[in-house]
Amino acid sequence: MRTKFTGRFQGYSSRDFQKDILSGITVGVIAIPLAMAFAIASGVNPEYGIYTTIIAGILISLLGGSKYQIGGPTGAFVPILLGIVLTYGYADLLLAGLLAGIMLCLMGILKLGTLIKYIPLPVTIGFTAGIAVIIFTGQIANFLGLTGIEKHERFIANMKEIIFHVDTINIYSVITALICLAVILGTAHFLPKVPNSLAGLIVSSIVASIFFAEQVPTIGTVYGGIPNALPQVEMLNITWERIERLLGPAFVIAALGAIESLLSAVVADGMTMTNSKHNSNRELIGQGVANIVTPFFGGIPATGAIARTATNIKSGAVSPMSGIIHGIFVLFTLLLLAPYASAIPLASMAPVLMIVAWNMSERKHFAHLLKQKTGDSLVLLLTFLLTVFTSLTVAVEVGLILAILLFVKQMSKQLVTEKVLPDHRNKQNKVLPHVVNDQHDCPQVSIYTIEGPLFFGAAQTFEKNILDTLQRKPRVLILRLSKVPFMDTTGEATFRNIVKEIHNYGGTVLVSGATSPLKETLQKNKLLEEIGEEHFFKHTGEAIDYALTRLNTNQCIGCRHFAFRECKQLSQPSCLNNKTYN
Repeated sequence: MRTKFTGRFQGYSSRDFQKDILSGITVGVIAIPLAMAFAIASGVNPEYGIYTTIIAGILISLLGGSKYQIGGPTGAFVPILLGIVLTYGYADLLLAGLLAGIMLCLMGILKLGTLIKYIPLPVTIGFTAGIAVIIFTGQIANFLGLTGIEKHERFIANMKEIIFHVDTINIYSVITALICLAVILGTAHFLPKVPNSLAGLIVSSIVASIFFAEQVPTIGTVYGGIPNALPQVEMLNITWERIERLLGPAFVIAALGAIESLLSAVVADGMTMTNSKHNSNRELIGQGVANIVTPFFGGIPATGAIARTATNIKSGAVSPMSGIIHGIFVLFTLLLLAPYASAIPLASMAPVLMIVAWNMSERKHFAHLLKQKTGDSLVLLLTFLLTVFTSLTVAVEVGLILAILLFVKQMSKQLVTEKVLPDHRNKQNKVLPHVVNDQHDCPQVSIYTIEGPLFFGAAQTFEKNILDTLQRKPRVLILRLSKVPFMDTTGEATFRNIVKEIHNYGGTVLVSGATSPLKETLQKNKLLEEIGEEHFFKHTGEAIDYALTRLNTNQCIGCRHFAFRECKQLSQPSCLNNKTYN
């Protein structure tokens, strides 16, 4: 157990520690303004974002499954948390975060971490872009300094608020926001190593305090001063009634937290040159523990932050120690500099979040998928629109369902059911579909090649094609199944119906080329026994040889189809004394 816990620090040296200190401080500097901004956008006081960064950041690095993951409040949570605060209140948000943490731990314990790969990319990009739009538009009021704005859960209601109060625009807030935006963009371009968000906040705050004193709302005037200490641990008011009410919101938090943290871990794996890969289930447990503990300190839900994790790696992080140092650095900054944060104008926070929204919008991937004009484009667009105009829960549910339906439709097209016969002009005597026609088709033996998964989406097509042949009641039906990878319950039921139909009129079903997994499936559902194990052949040629022994040779006399090489002899009146093989 000790080896498992300390494995990520194996071979750790003092030089590595120095690198982790540098990267941890760098990420910490970036995390402070984002923590306050995300908290404000989520409808809670800015200090709660800082508390989350400290506690969750340390625990996620300490207990998670990624060496480089940086945890804390993120933009993806903003619309969800704001909706919970507006609907239930801050106290219930804390309980929802606790429940989400328990769910994340259960996901990790049940080893559900690998399920992230089953979420289609169009769904992920769609809801991420939708969240970006919500965050961006949610900061328009602060950017313009509008007053009398009431926050709503729905996008359209918030847009109406902005339109109805546009006459309250504060020119000083606009100037402050533009200064912050200019500094952020200029710093990113000319001084890329300097934390641009922090630079924008500092410069614009200084300008506003000197030239626009008491003309623009600040964190202090709106939320009160930020205390320069961690809050005391307080027990949450946990009742069964509140738990039942918050299970739905908690599940949404847990699901999104799992998706974002594991995506961040995957990005981190791709950015590093080492062979070290994250442990997805351990990562979920680490995220879960962090979200269980954080609410007792007033913190909001946290998850892995892709941008901060990438910065951590680029800054030279070697181990999870950098994430721990990042949390400790934010703690000391809170203790020493909290009073100064109260002077930050809300107009300065707006560009910070707008830049975050712009960067997380996945605009290039969004445009690329949209231009393809495929089923993925429809999934992307629908998920995006539903995220913006309804809720993330509805968007993801509908997006996943639509993606599944389109996948099933596409997979059903992959099933090929073709009637075939040996091509005598081919040296290998291969069975091919183009050989079959009205003048060249055995009335007693039908051979079909089945290619593709035999599942519920394709079972009906398979049955229809075979039943067309069964109307002629051939004595033998040969099914070539070497290219059928699997068969589900619906496919098995369809297959069984065909077998019963043939057996009812005295025909025989032969199977060639069935793979071992497919034979195991047929054995489990008793179809192997029903068909007869002696009727399974490795090669189609063996099945054909057996089928020719089951012919009614009287019916062969005079036949000019010549489907098989033996047909010329069988069509002669004197062949085998007209004996019928049963």
